[in-house]
Amino acid sequence: MRIAEVIGTVTLSRAHPALAGGRWVIGVPFSLEALRQNTAPDGEDLVILDSLGAGNGNRIGISEGVEATMPFFPERKPVDAYGACILDQITIHDRPGGSNDETVAPVRDR
Repeated sequence: MRIAEVIGTVTLSRAHPALAGGRWVIGVPFSLEALRQNTAPDGEDLVILDSLGAGNGNRIGISEGVEATMPFFPERKPVDAYGACILDQITIHDRPGGSNDETVAPVRDR
């Protein structure tokens, strides 16, 4: 699972019948360093199936590949990325040299 920030929505004129009623958002994934510094996402944009109602600026947990299709099992859906959760806060535990440093990154309001 990766963490991404929603930056927009996608409007389709046609979609695969198995995806009828789905909502698509554009998300930009974060690197670990960007999360630690609470800066803008720095990954490559991707299109994500959203059934939770994530809006612009929300940080979401995304599953990709085969894991993205698991919420629909046993149905088969042509999905490559699925928004699994909307995040309120991100806490990163680092253990350099055996210590337990912690970074808390609250979600920024936009």
